[in-house]
Amino acid sequence: MVAKLDGRTALVTGASRGIGKAIALRLAEDGLDVAITDVAANKAGLEEVAGLIEKAGRKSAMFTGDVSKEADVEGAVQGAVKALGKLDVMVANAGIAQVISLLELSVDDFDRMMAVNLRGVFLSYKSAAQQMIKQGHGGKIIGAASIVAYRPFALLGHYSASKWAVRGLTQAAAMEWAKYGITVNAYCPGIVGTAMWDLIDEKLAEEEGLTKGAAIKKYSESIYLGRVSVPEDVAKYVSYLASPDSDYMTGQSVMIDGGIQFS
Repeated sequence: MVAKLDGRTALVTGASRGIGKAIALRLAEDGLDVAITDVAANKAGLEEVAGLIEKAGRKSAMFTGDVSKEADVEGAVQGAVKALGKLDVMVANAGIAQVISLLELSVDDFDRMMAVNLRGVFLSYKSAAQQMIKQGHGGKIIGAASIVAYRPFALLGHYSASKWAVRGLTQAAAMEWAKYGITVNAYCPGIVGTAMWDLIDEKLAEEEGLTKGAAIKKYSESIYLGRVSVPEDVAKYVSYLASPDSDYMTGQSVMIDGGIQFS
């Protein structure tokens, strides 16, 4: 049973929908006060999530910004501390996806993918660690990797590269910050029923001459547990990483994929 987290606080990036929303709500259910952030275009979703957190009896604070911008990340971290009193858990969840062949990929597309998925995680890790070190009582830093951090998919080359890099960054951060009592781990979702995977499915279907929904069905057939995951499957694992039960775990990037068999 995961230890209750009453009195602790968290900040979740990319929390307006999908996995980020599920994580924020699960942490609130576990007893944390939860600050959330996302891009301004998703403000309505943030407001909904903040309301649900407060409905669960926890404090919430919301911020808009771009995780690829240092000032925005630092502003969210300091805003969370001001609103909630401290920062115990950082979940660097924000990310983007794009389905395109490497031959068609532009430098701008590549740079944007790395800016959000890698630089955004780096800035979130660094800003959270600085705050946790200042507080002096350790903390939990958790990042979003992916199944493609272990096995890249065709047409997801730069997305895969960004997630492989998150694995390495997570291990390095865990090594450097262990002396401060900070653990750093990542979660690696498989095929999840989210807007991001809807986009991936649509583009893969176009490339492979399939109907929408057929691409995910094709890849899902290799899942041992027989179903695509839902955001709550990932949130349950993040709940563990955020709790004292994971105090002896650091530098890990664990797949939550239902047991996909790779060919």
